[in-house]
Amino acid sequence: MKSVIQKATRIIIKVGSSLVTNDGRGLDHAAIARWAAQIAALRALGKEVVLVSSGAVAEGMLRLKFETRPTDIHELQACAAVGQMGLAQIYESSFRAHGLGTAQVLLTHADLADRERYLNARSTLTTLLRFGVVPIINENDTVVTDEIKFGDNDTLGALVANLIEADALIILTDQHGLFSADPRKDPAAVLIARCQAGDPALEAMAGGAGSSIGRGGMLTKILAAKRAAASGAHTIIAWGRDSDVLTRLANGEAIGTELSAQTGRLTARKQWMADHLHTAGKVVIDAGAVQKLSNEGKSLLPIGVVEVRGEFGRGAVITCIAEDGRALARGLSNYTSAEARRIMRKPSAEIESILGFLEGKELIHRDNLVLL
Repeated sequence: MKSVIQKATRIIIKVGSSLVTNDGRGLDHAAIARWAAQIAALRALGKEVVLVSSGAVAEGMLRLKFETRPTDIHELQACAAVGQMGLAQIYESSFRAHGLGTAQVLLTHADLADRERYLNARSTLTTLLRFGVVPIINENDTVVTDEIKFGDNDTLGALVANLIEADALIILTDQHGLFSADPRKDPAAVLIARCQAGDPALEAMAGGAGSSIGRGGMLTKILAAKRAAASGAHTIIAWGRDSDVLTRLANGEAIGTELSAQTGRLTARKQWMADHLHTAGKVVIDAGAVQKLSNEGKSLLPIGVVEVRGEFGRGAVITCIAEDGRALARGLSNYTSAEARRIMRKPSAEIESILGFLEGKELIHRDNLVLL
Protein backbone atom coordinates (compact mmCIF):
# COMPACT_ATOMS: atom_id res chain seq x y z
CA MET A 1 0.00 0.00 0.00
CA LYS A 2 1.40 3.38 -1.03
CA SER A 3 2.21 6.06 1.53
CA VAL A 4 0.51 9.46 1.43
CA ILE A 5 3.58 11.04 -0.20
CA GLN A 6 3.88 8.28 -2.78
CA LYS A 7 0.27 8.85 -3.80
CA ALA A 8 0.51 12.65 -3.71
CA THR A 9 0.81 14.50 -7.01
CA ARG A 10 0.84 18.04 -5.60
CA ILE A 11 2.98 18.67 -2.52
CA ILE A 12 3.67 21.73 -0.37
CA ILE A 13 7.06 21.64 1.39
CA LYS A 14 7.70 24.08 4.21
CA VAL A 15 11.18 24.67 5.64
CA GLY A 16 11.71 26.73 8.77
CA SER A 17 14.09 29.57 9.60
CA SER A 18 16.41 27.50 11.81
CA LEU A 19 17.00 25.06 8.93
CA VAL A 20 17.33 27.61 6.15
CA THR A 21 19.69 29.83 8.13
CA ASN A 22 21.58 27.10 10.04
CA ASP A 23 20.16 28.26 13.38
CA GLY A 24 20.62 31.93 12.50
CA ARG A 25 24.23 31.75 11.31
CA GLY A 26 23.34 32.71 7.73
CA LEU A 27 21.77 31.01 4.75
CA ASP A 28 22.80 27.35 4.68
CA HIS A 29 23.76 27.01 1.02
CA ALA A 30 24.60 23.31 1.33
CA ALA A 31 21.24 22.45 2.92
CA ILE A 32 19.31 24.47 0.34
CA ALA A 33 21.24 22.73 -2.44
CA ARG A 34 20.29 19.33 -0.97
CA TRP A 35 16.60 20.23 -0.80
CA ALA A 36 16.73 21.51 -4.38
CA ALA A 37 18.23 18.20 -5.54
CA GLN A 38 15.56 16.23 -3.71
CA ILE A 39 12.75 18.40 -5.08
CA ALA A 40 14.19 17.89 -8.56
CA ALA A 41 13.94 14.14 -7.91
CA LEU A 42 10.31 14.55 -6.85
CA ARG A 43 9.63 16.50 -10.02
CA ALA A 44 11.17 13.66 -12.02
CA LEU A 45 8.57 11.37 -10.41
CA GLY A 46 5.83 13.57 -11.84
CA LYS A 47 5.03 15.46 -8.65
CA GLU A 48 4.26 19.17 -8.52
CA VAL A 49 6.06 20.95 -5.69
CA VAL A 50 5.59 24.32 -4.02
CA LEU A 51 8.20 25.41 -1.48
CA VAL A 52 7.22 27.63 1.47
CA SER A 53 10.41 29.00 2.93
CA SER A 54 11.10 31.03 6.03
CA GLY A 55 14.44 32.72 6.51
CA ALA A 56 14.20 36.22 5.05
CA VAL A 57 14.03 38.00 8.41
CA ALA A 58 16.76 35.81 9.90
CA GLU A 59 19.06 36.43 6.92
CA GLY A 60 18.32 40.16 7.05
CA MET A 61 19.14 40.21 10.76
CA LEU A 62 22.54 38.77 9.95
CA ARG A 63 23.20 41.23 7.12
CA LEU A 64 22.08 44.19 9.21
CA LYS A 65 24.03 42.89 12.22
CA PHE A 66 21.14 42.33 14.62
CA GLU A 67 22.11 39.91 17.38
CA THR A 68 18.50 39.28 18.45
CA ARG A 69 15.21 39.47 16.58
CA PRO A 70 14.11 43.13 16.60
CA THR A 71 10.73 44.02 18.08
CA ASP A 72 10.24 47.26 16.15
CA ILE A 73 7.96 46.51 13.18
CA HIS A 74 9.90 48.74 10.78
CA GLU A 75 13.21 47.11 11.70
CA LEU A 76 11.63 43.69 11.10
CA GLN A 77 10.35 44.87 7.73
CA ALA A 78 13.82 46.16 6.84
CA CYS A 79 15.35 42.81 7.81
CA ALA A 80 12.81 41.03 5.61
CA ALA A 81 13.49 43.29 2.64
CA VAL A 82 17.26 42.81 2.86
CA GLY A 83 17.10 39.09 3.62
CA GLN A 84 14.63 38.28 0.87
CA MET A 85 17.22 39.26 -1.75
CA GLY A 86 19.71 36.66 -0.55
CA LEU A 87 17.02 34.03 -0.06
CA ALA A 88 15.70 34.38 -3.61
CA GLN A 89 19.20 34.37 -5.09
CA ILE A 90 20.31 31.13 -3.43
CA TYR A 91 17.09 29.31 -4.31
CA GLU A 92 17.29 30.42 -7.93
CA SER A 93 20.88 29.24 -8.34
CA SER A 94 20.29 25.96 -6.46
CA PHE A 95 17.30 24.95 -8.58
CA ARG A 96 18.86 26.20 -11.80
CA ALA A 97 21.63 23.65 -11.26
CA HIS A 98 18.98 20.99 -11.84
CA GLY A 99 17.38 22.68 -14.82
CA LEU A 100 14.43 24.03 -12.82
CA GLY A 101 13.16 27.58 -12.80
CA THR A 102 11.85 29.26 -9.66
CA ALA A 103 9.39 32.06 -8.95
CA GLN A 104 9.20 34.24 -5.87
CA VAL A 105 5.68 34.67 -4.51
CA LEU A 106 5.20 36.91 -1.46
CA LEU A 107 1.79 36.76 0.21
CA THR A 108 -0.08 38.55 2.97
CA HIS A 109 -3.34 37.51 4.58
CA ALA A 110 -5.06 40.29 2.63
CA ASP A 111 -4.19 38.40 -0.56
CA LEU A 112 -6.24 35.43 0.63
CA ALA A 113 -8.97 37.33 2.48
CA ASP A 114 -10.17 39.12 -0.65
CA ARG A 115 -11.97 36.73 -2.99
CA GLU A 116 -10.60 38.23 -6.20
CA ARG A 117 -7.01 38.29 -4.93
CA TYR A 118 -7.46 34.75 -3.58
CA LEU A 119 -8.45 33.53 -7.04
CA ASN A 120 -5.60 35.48 -8.65
CA ALA A 121 -3.07 33.90 -6.27
CA ARG A 122 -4.51 30.46 -6.98
CA SER A 123 -4.35 31.00 -10.74
CA THR A 124 -0.77 32.30 -10.58
CA LEU A 125 0.45 29.29 -8.59
CA THR A 126 -1.32 26.70 -10.73
CA THR A 127 -0.02 28.38 -13.89
CA LEU A 128 3.55 28.34 -12.54
CA LEU A 129 3.20 24.62 -11.80
CA ARG A 130 1.86 24.02 -15.29
CA PHE A 131 4.98 25.71 -16.68
CA GLY A 132 7.19 23.42 -14.58
CA VAL A 133 8.37 26.22 -12.28
CA VAL A 134 8.94 25.73 -8.54
CA PRO A 135 7.16 28.57 -6.67
CA ILE A 136 9.07 29.78 -3.59
CA ILE A 137 6.53 31.30 -1.20
CA ASN A 138 7.10 33.44 1.86
CA GLU A 139 5.00 35.86 3.83
CA ASN A 140 5.55 39.41 2.63
CA ASP A 141 7.12 40.60 5.88
CA THR A 142 8.24 43.84 4.21
CA VAL A 143 4.71 45.25 4.37
CA VAL A 144 2.80 43.02 6.80
CA THR A 145 1.71 44.16 10.26
CA ASP A 146 0.68 42.22 13.35
CA GLU A 147 -2.98 42.73 12.52
CA ILE A 148 -2.83 41.05 9.12
CA LYS A 149 0.04 38.57 9.21
CA PHE A 150 -0.35 34.82 9.02
CA GLY A 151 1.68 34.50 12.21
CA ASP A 152 4.08 31.81 11.00
CA ASN A 153 4.93 29.92 7.83
CA ASP A 154 3.44 26.66 9.13
CA THR A 155 0.04 28.35 8.86
CA LEU A 156 0.99 29.82 5.49
CA GLY A 157 1.98 26.35 4.24
CA ALA A 158 -1.42 24.98 5.26
CA LEU A 159 -3.24 27.88 3.61
CA VAL A 160 -1.31 27.34 0.38
CA ALA A 161 -2.16 23.62 0.56
CA ASN A 162 -5.82 24.60 0.75
CA LEU A 163 -5.45 27.32 -1.87
CA ILE A 164 -4.22 24.98 -4.62
CA GLU A 165 -5.79 21.76 -3.27
CA ALA A 166 -2.50 20.01 -2.57
CA ASP A 167 -2.46 16.35 -1.59
CA ALA A 168 0.18 16.68 1.11
CA LEU A 169 2.03 19.18 3.27
CA ILE A 170 5.55 18.31 4.39
CA ILE A 171 6.81 20.46 7.27
CA LEU A 172 10.58 20.20 7.66
CA THR A 173 11.70 21.29 11.10
CA ASP A 174 14.57 20.97 13.57
CA GLN A 175 12.75 18.15 15.39
CA HIS A 176 12.31 14.55 14.27
CA GLY A 177 8.54 14.86 14.49
CA LEU A 178 5.89 15.16 17.17
CA PHE A 179 6.77 13.58 20.48
CA SER A 180 4.61 12.72 23.47
CA ALA A 181 6.60 15.37 25.37
CA ASP A 182 9.47 17.77 24.61
CA PRO A 183 12.39 15.39 23.88
CA ARG A 184 14.85 18.14 24.80
CA LYS A 185 13.52 18.09 28.35
CA ASP A 186 12.01 14.61 28.80
CA PRO A 187 14.19 11.60 27.89
CA ALA A 188 11.13 9.34 28.11
CA ALA A 189 9.40 11.18 25.25
CA VAL A 190 8.40 8.94 22.34
CA LEU A 191 7.80 9.80 18.70
CA ILE A 192 4.18 9.85 17.53
CA ALA A 193 4.56 8.09 14.18
CA ARG A 194 0.97 8.36 12.98
CA CYS A 195 -2.16 10.13 14.16
CA GLN A 196 -5.24 11.85 12.84
CA ALA A 197 -4.92 15.57 12.11
CA GLY A 198 -7.15 17.56 14.41
CA ASP A 199 -6.99 15.09 17.30
CA PRO A 200 -7.34 17.31 20.43
CA ALA A 201 -4.72 15.20 22.25
CA LEU A 202 -2.06 16.45 19.82
CA GLU A 203 -2.41 20.06 20.94
CA ALA A 204 -1.89 18.98 24.55
CA MET A 205 1.41 17.36 23.56
CA ALA A 206 2.74 20.37 21.67
CA GLY A 207 4.68 23.10 23.46
CA GLY A 208 5.56 26.71 22.65
CA ALA A 209 7.94 28.19 20.09
CA GLY A 210 11.04 26.10 19.59
CA SER A 211 13.69 28.70 18.80
CA SER A 212 14.50 32.39 19.04
CA ILE A 213 14.92 32.63 15.26
CA GLY A 214 11.55 31.43 14.00
CA ARG A 215 8.03 32.22 15.16
CA GLY A 216 6.52 28.74 15.04
CA GLY A 217 6.74 25.88 17.52
CA MET A 218 5.29 22.38 17.38
CA LEU A 219 1.83 23.69 18.26
CA THR A 220 1.71 25.79 15.08
CA LYS A 221 2.55 22.65 13.09
CA ILE A 222 -0.26 20.69 14.74
CA LEU A 223 -2.72 23.49 13.99
CA ALA A 224 -1.39 23.78 10.44
CA ALA A 225 -2.00 20.06 9.90
CA LYS A 226 -5.54 20.49 11.19
CA ARG A 227 -6.11 23.35 8.77
CA ALA A 228 -4.58 21.47 5.83
CA ALA A 229 -6.75 18.46 6.61
CA ALA A 230 -9.86 20.56 5.99
CA SER A 231 -9.11 20.38 2.27
CA GLY A 232 -8.03 16.73 2.41
CA ALA A 233 -4.26 17.31 2.60
CA HIS A 234 -2.18 14.98 4.77
CA THR A 235 0.75 16.39 6.76
CA ILE A 236 4.21 15.00 7.49
CA ILE A 237 6.39 16.62 10.18
CA ALA A 238 10.00 15.53 9.79
CA TRP A 239 13.59 16.50 10.59
CA GLY A 240 14.85 18.74 7.81
CA ARG A 241 18.48 17.68 8.21
CA ASP A 242 17.69 13.98 7.79
CA SER A 243 19.58 12.56 4.80
CA ASP A 244 17.47 12.56 1.60
CA VAL A 245 14.32 13.02 3.69
CA LEU A 246 12.14 14.13 0.79
CA THR A 247 13.11 11.40 -1.64
CA ARG A 248 12.85 8.75 1.07
CA LEU A 249 9.33 9.94 1.88
CA ALA A 250 8.48 9.81 -1.82
CA ASN A 251 9.73 6.22 -1.90
CA GLY A 252 7.32 5.27 0.86
CA GLU A 253 9.60 5.32 3.88
CA ALA A 254 7.93 6.23 7.19
CA ILE A 255 9.79 9.26 8.57
CA GLY A 256 8.72 11.66 11.30
CA THR A 257 5.05 12.09 12.18
CA GLU A 258 2.21 11.56 9.72
CA LEU A 259 -1.01 13.43 10.50
CA SER A 260 -3.69 12.09 8.20
CA ALA A 261 -6.72 13.93 6.90
CA GLN A 262 -9.95 12.07 7.55
CA THR A 263 -12.38 14.46 5.93
CA GLY A 264 -13.13 15.05 2.28
CA ARG A 265 -12.34 18.27 0.46
CA LEU A 266 -14.44 21.33 1.16
CA THR A 267 -15.77 23.24 -1.79
CA ALA A 268 -13.43 25.98 -2.96
CA ARG A 269 -15.68 28.79 -1.71
CA LYS A 270 -16.16 27.24 1.73
CA GLN A 271 -12.42 26.61 2.00
CA TRP A 272 -11.80 30.26 1.21
CA MET A 273 -14.14 31.25 4.05
CA ALA A 274 -12.54 28.77 6.46
CA ASP A 275 -9.08 30.12 5.65
CA HIS A 276 -9.86 33.62 6.91
CA LEU A 277 -7.58 34.26 9.87
CA HIS A 278 -9.05 37.74 10.35
CA THR A 279 -12.72 38.39 9.58
CA ALA A 280 -14.57 41.68 9.17
CA GLY A 281 -16.74 41.12 12.21
CA LYS A 282 -18.29 38.64 14.60
CA VAL A 283 -21.74 37.66 15.77
CA VAL A 284 -22.32 36.07 19.15
CA ILE A 285 -25.01 33.39 18.97
CA ASP A 286 -27.12 31.77 21.67
CA ALA A 287 -27.17 28.10 22.67
CA GLY A 288 -30.11 27.36 20.38
CA ALA A 289 -28.29 28.73 17.35
CA VAL A 290 -25.14 26.81 18.33
CA GLN A 291 -27.23 23.62 18.29
CA LYS A 292 -28.80 24.47 14.93
CA LEU A 293 -25.45 25.22 13.27
CA SER A 294 -23.28 22.55 14.85
CA ASN A 295 -25.61 19.56 15.01
CA GLU A 296 -28.52 20.16 12.67
CA GLY A 297 -26.86 21.74 9.64
CA LYS A 298 -29.12 24.79 9.66
CA SER A 299 -28.64 28.39 8.58
CA LEU A 300 -28.02 31.20 11.07
CA LEU A 301 -31.20 33.20 11.66
CA PRO A 302 -31.17 36.72 13.17
CA ILE A 303 -33.20 35.54 16.16
CA GLY A 304 -30.24 33.46 17.32
CA VAL A 305 -27.83 36.43 17.41
CA VAL A 306 -27.29 38.12 20.76
CA GLU A 307 -24.49 40.54 19.83
CA VAL A 308 -22.86 41.98 16.70
CA ARG A 309 -19.20 42.98 16.93
CA GLY A 310 -17.24 45.05 14.43
CA GLU A 311 -18.32 46.79 11.25
CA PHE A 312 -18.90 44.88 8.02
CA GLY A 313 -20.82 45.11 4.77
CA ARG A 314 -23.12 42.72 2.98
CA GLY A 315 -21.25 39.72 1.64
CA ALA A 316 -18.42 40.06 4.16
CA VAL A 317 -16.99 36.97 5.83
CA ILE A 318 -17.89 37.04 9.53
CA THR A 319 -17.24 34.65 12.42
CA CYS A 320 -19.98 33.04 14.50
CA ILE A 321 -18.95 32.60 18.11
CA ALA A 322 -20.71 31.01 21.07
CA GLU A 323 -21.36 33.00 24.23
CA ASP A 324 -18.34 31.33 25.86
CA GLY A 325 -16.08 32.74 23.12
CA ARG A 326 -15.64 29.59 21.01
CA ALA A 327 -15.40 30.25 17.25
CA LEU A 328 -17.90 27.87 15.61
CA ALA A 329 -18.28 28.93 11.99
CA ARG A 330 -17.57 31.50 9.31
CA GLY A 331 -19.88 32.64 6.59
CA LEU A 332 -21.04 35.35 4.22
CA SER A 333 -23.40 37.83 5.84
CA ASN A 334 -26.60 38.75 4.01
CA TYR A 335 -26.74 42.03 5.92
CA THR A 336 -24.41 44.83 7.06
CA SER A 337 -23.37 45.08 10.69
CA ALA A 338 -25.76 48.02 11.19
CA GLU A 339 -28.64 46.03 9.71
CA ALA A 340 -27.69 42.94 11.71
CA ARG A 341 -27.89 44.94 14.94
CA ARG A 342 -31.41 46.08 14.05
CA ILE A 343 -32.73 42.59 13.30
CA MET A 344 -30.85 40.49 15.90
CA ARG A 345 -33.14 38.66 18.34
CA LYS A 346 -36.00 39.22 15.89
CA PRO A 347 -37.99 36.56 13.98
CA SER A 348 -37.22 36.37 10.26
CA ALA A 349 -40.81 37.33 9.47
CA GLU A 350 -40.10 40.82 10.86
CA ILE A 351 -36.93 41.56 8.84
CA GLU A 352 -38.69 43.30 5.95
CA SER A 353 -40.82 45.50 8.22
CA ILE A 354 -37.75 46.52 10.24
CA LEU A 355 -35.34 47.19 7.35
CA GLY A 356 -37.76 47.97 4.54
CA PHE A 357 -36.36 45.16 2.39
CA LEU A 358 -35.59 41.43 2.60
CA GLU A 359 -32.18 40.19 1.46
CA GLY A 360 -32.88 36.77 2.92
CA LYS A 361 -34.56 35.14 5.90
CA GLU A 362 -31.12 34.15 7.19
CA LEU A 363 -28.26 36.27 8.44
CA ILE A 364 -25.99 33.56 6.96
CA HIS A 365 -27.42 30.90 4.67
CA ARG A 366 -26.17 27.36 5.19
CA ASP A 367 -24.74 27.27 1.66
CA ASN A 368 -22.51 30.21 2.59
CA LEU A 369 -21.42 28.88 5.99
CA VAL A 370 -18.57 26.59 7.01
CA LEU A 371 -18.09 25.05 10.44
CA LEU A 372 -14.65 25.40 12.04
